[in-house]
Amino acid sequence: MSDNSSMNRSRDRPEVRTMGESEPKRYGRGLFLATVVGGLTSLAWGKPVWSHVSAALSPAEGLVPFVPHDGWRIYTVSGSMPTFDAATWRLQVGGLVENGGLDLSYAELRALPRAHQVTDFHCVTGWTVPKVRWSGVRIADLFAQARPLPEAHALQFVSAEEPYVDYLTMKQALLHDVMLAYEMDGKPLAREHGAPVRLVIPEMYGYKNVKWLRAINLVPETQSGYWEYLGYDRDAWVGRSNGYHS
Repeated sequence: MSDNSSMNRSRDRPEVRTMGESEPKRYGRGLFLATVVGGLTSLAWGKPVWSHVSAALSPAEGLVPFVPHDGWRIYTVSGSMPTFDAATWRLQVGGLVENGGLDLSYAELRALPRAHQVTDFHCVTGWTVPKVRWSGVRIADLFAQARPLPEAHALQFVSAEEPYVDYLTMKQALLHDVMLAYEMDGKPLAREHGAPVRLVIPEMYGYKNVKWLRAINLVPETQSGYWEYLGYDRDAWVGRSNGYHS
């Protein structure tokens, strides 16, 4: 459990805004459970009712997700999702690397050695999407161009959705199934899934799988990311961390 696990989660819940009225209705596991317990027959609750219910949930469960299809629930901590322009987007790789790091365009990222895998995706709130097909770049192949300095022992992943960041140790980032994914199920990543590129680490819960990546910084050690400041584990191993337990 992280050093911040004793924090009061209700008191320290971040400001999480729902998307605009034009978006599809949102409902998640926390809302479903609250509906069953409360004996309610409808999920069409207004904002005051949801605010009352979500106050009793953990931070991640308290998010109101946009539910597209196929079992996915898309959460946003800022109330909107970043946009992507292939002509102008860049991925910066910096920090403790040789020669000042990299500044990759979308085309340059896709030109790196390509990897494929089929893995399950687990959310800390309890839902799973099985057998997701990912394509992208292994961290090791990225390091072939941005060589880490000896004092680099961790990576910081920075999302375009501010202020979302998270960290992996060097050992974790080099696991065989960790990748920077730019395709999902045979198609380029959709906006809601983190376009143009997201981190995928199947052995950890979804909050470590940073979406909408814009920068990767090599650093001396891991720190607390967005959700770790609210008491979630830095090492979010599925089934072995302080996340959801059935």
